[in-house]
Amino acid sequence: MDADLLSIQDARDAVRAAHAAYKRFKTADQETVDRVVAAMVEAGAGEARRLGQLAHDETGFGKPESKEQKNLFATRTLAARMEGMKTAGVIATSDDGAVWTVATPMGVVAALVPSTNPTATALYKAIIAVKARCGIVMSPHPRAVRCTVEATRVVAQAAVAAGAPEGLVACLGAGDGGVTLAGTDALLEDPLTDVILATGGGAMVRAAYSKGKPAYGVGSGNVPAYVDRSANVDKAAADILTGTSFDWGTLCSTERSAVADSPIRARLLDALRERGGHVCSDEETRKLRAIIKPGGRFNTDLVGQSPRRIAEMAGFSVPDSARALIAEVSEVGPSEPLSMETLSPILSFYVADGWEAGCERCIEVLEFGGIGHTLALHATADRVIEQFALKKPSMRIVVNTVAALGSVGMTTALFPSMTLGPGTVGGSITSDNVTPMHLVNLKRVAFETAPLNDDAGRALEGTEDGERGTGRAGAAALPSPRPAVPSGDGSWMDEIEARLVARAGNPSVDAPTPSASTPTPSSSALPLPDDQIASLIQRFKK
Repeated sequence: MDADLLSIQDARDAVRAAHAAYKRFKTADQETVDRVVAAMVEAGAGEARRLGQLAHDETGFGKPESKEQKNLFATRTLAARMEGMKTAGVIATSDDGAVWTVATPMGVVAALVPSTNPTATALYKAIIAVKARCGIVMSPHPRAVRCTVEATRVVAQAAVAAGAPEGLVACLGAGDGGVTLAGTDALLEDPLTDVILATGGGAMVRAAYSKGKPAYGVGSGNVPAYVDRSANVDKAAADILTGTSFDWGTLCSTERSAVADSPIRARLLDALRERGGHVCSDEETRKLRAIIKPGGRFNTDLVGQSPRRIAEMAGFSVPDSARALIAEVSEVGPSEPLSMETLSPILSFYVADGWEAGCERCIEVLEFGGIGHTLALHATADRVIEQFALKKPSMRIVVNTVAALGSVGMTTALFPSMTLGPGTVGGSITSDNVTPMHLVNLKRVAFETAPLNDDAGRALEGTEDGERGTGRAGAAALPSPRPAVPSGDGSWMDEIEARLVARAGNPSVDAPTPSASTPTPSSSALPLPDDQIASLIQRFKK
């Protein structure tokens, strides 16, 4: 049978199963949710090494040990930061009890998974979706189908064993048809898909936003690292190389450019050399530039390869110990291929005289493919840090740390995430590190704090002539019983519904009996008379 038809049917079956499972799981209490999530975390962490090796073997990208570290980050580090996070029932109340915040799941998530971080992204997305009580269906990159399917299977199986319904977590591509573009489109466009969570290249993200569904789309990053004259240069060099060499540059938050303040240029280059950075000669820089966009198209063979391998492709040699290929350049934009995001351990090197010039250079780099994503700043001068924070079009500015890992929350207090929003400047609806709370709808239950009528149904003084303002004076004169703190298990919603119906003047014959701690609505709380409604309309027209 045609591969597209098989993939489309696979998508339809998976979405239907996820929707049915979500309908069963959406009423789960917090204890149940956390038990299921804990089982998924331990299953994923237990297979971190195997899944990392599988991802490396299938894609040919990066380092197995880095991928193992990312898998542990996407499970255990994520779980530690989610400890105590409420995602079910009443998750917050205002200090006076007048407003309750209620979490409800968004529904079925369609998740696009990149080839550069396939297993870690699948583990992370599955866990945050279930934490939010959503169903989720993954669509893997064609180059990473087996490892993504396997990572999903590991956590899905653990979820079911812990009490989640079958089908809550799924991945396309396990069947005979594999994954095709038609199948992915069917997943994104299915009427039962509620929200899209897309991580990948720009084309993938644009496709996600074109489907007419609520979507979180996050794409490429072209991350500059500015090293100020006030910086600890040795630490800055170590951090930059740690980021550039981690999984051979496959994280979108990896340092792509170093911008050195001119007084410390030589010191920074020496520090990079001492720590394994290969600083290219002019001839090596020319050869390296030539293989990035041959024929005007990006050379994907560079992605996630070692410096030694990339140097061989370019026609020169470096030792196996090389951690990055550093090329000093002066331009940013299409005319300088070395200034673009390559998803590899290639680091362009710029010099700027003073932080103001460094700031402008970093903006140029960000605007060439990384707008809104991440910027690294190495400095100790408070004014420099403040000005970068105020002026950079970047939603994550990580200071004196590894950009690749600090932006995702591994070396900073940012929320651990494999999906980093670049904000509206980067074409995304969010500027956050995406968390379970981004897959939760928040309802508010609001109790009256400024009454217009007393308990007998009479208009309070000043409500008809507009002089009462916010009504706070009347509220103070009429003490209202505060609602009981809800249990969070959902039973209180029946009481609230009955109270709202009664206040609308339509008491239900089967309304539940309020608990002793729940205020009973007044039998005289009837709809406003026509003359009072007319008076209110005139008031708000003024």
